[in-house]
Amino acid sequence: MENNASNSTRTTGSRRVLAAATVVVLVALGAVPAAAAGQPVTGRQAPEQHTSAPAAGRHDARGELIALTPVATHDRDGVADFLASAGMDTGTVRHGVRAYRLTYRTVTPQGGPTTATGLFVLPEGGAHRLDLVSDTHGTMAHRDYAPSATEDSGRYAAYLQASAGRAVAAPDYLGLGKGPGLHPYMDTGSGVTASLDMLRASRTAALRLGRPLTGDVYASGFSQGGQVAMALGKALEGGADRRLTLRALAPVSGPYDLEHAETPAIFDGRVNDTSALFYMTYFLTAQNRLHPLWKDPSEAFREPYADIVDDLFDTNHFEEEIIPALPATLKELLTDEYYEKIQHPTGALLAVIRAQDGNCAWKPDVPVRLYSSSGDTDVPIANARSCAADLAKRGVRAPVIDQGTTSHNETYLKSGPQIVRWFDAASAARH
Repeated sequence: MENNASNSTRTTGSRRVLAAATVVVLVALGAVPAAAAGQPVTGRQAPEQHTSAPAAGRHDARGELIALTPVATHDRDGVADFLASAGMDTGTVRHGVRAYRLTYRTVTPQGGPTTATGLFVLPEGGAHRLDLVSDTHGTMAHRDYAPSATEDSGRYAAYLQASAGRAVAAPDYLGLGKGPGLHPYMDTGSGVTASLDMLRASRTAALRLGRPLTGDVYASGFSQGGQVAMALGKALEGGADRRLTLRALAPVSGPYDLEHAETPAIFDGRVNDTSALFYMTYFLTAQNRLHPLWKDPSEAFREPYADIVDDLFDTNHFEEEIIPALPATLKELLTDEYYEKIQHPTGALLAVIRAQDGNCAWKPDVPVRLYSSSGDTDVPIANARSCAADLAKRGVRAPVIDQGTTSHNETYLKSGPQIVRWFDAASAARH
């Protein structure tokens, strides 16, 4: 999650919305990303050429690199200016960066073969062999907001981490960026497989670019990506790939507990109305495609919305188009029966909610910090506290770093540089 679609989205005038671990700038209502609109972008955009991998003979080789496409290059000052434009602390910026789009093989939620894209970023200079940061982004409705697709603030976290001297793998997830199909929003399982396979493809890309990886992974992610980061960490520590070793875990504002923290907050005012409306509608339409929740959308949505909600979340509509097309509140959107059902879920709905939870119910053998803020009205801090409690039950102390009264999106802007410094310290302690 992490649209931060506050009520101000219904007003004119420009505003910034960070839509990722990475964050996305949404300008005045109706605007599209700078590159998508043909506007100038920060830094030097690389030509859209790519190098394809040789045919592997198998179409289901997970993590196989299909194409490596340069997308941008920035010197150190360019990176610092890019991050400073958002108000970020640039004290950790030590290098320029080179960014590439990776196209790679992965699997669908059902386990079938597909492809996905992601952003791979290398520092200009620094060590020859590089540690790798996995950076997983938050809620995005339009595919062009994905990290590999547009030179916009969806790249903040990747450039921040890479400029500190590590390689960064930022998956677009399924159905976003240049990947085929629809995005299975908040399907944690496919978020993990796409992220893991992006790490594998990054190993190949790094070798091809002459900057081999050490195999050490530092995982972070924002909002929806915070949840994915926790689940990815669990997979890595469980031996998902013997060539990759988790070293530290620092998710930001993840919805780790939909059943007991996030969903109740939607109904008691801790989540603002517009974000509640946006997130829940996106979640329901995406999950219904994977695990049918109704026979006809009119069972869940009032007219005239029942006829349009599915099409609105087709990855080709911007938030600025989606939000004005919906009513002001979730109560006005849903039927009385479904509004009540979300508050007290049973059956298939309860099953899909619980399938996304539980990603903190394991015992990491690496240091963990959970970044959040008490001022967040998109993903309340109760989620981080629930995650910390799950970890504590297993003997793991994971401090919740409360960024105070900052908003959801601002929480990443403040947390990102702190995470870079923490990863620096964790790496130094190992060596």
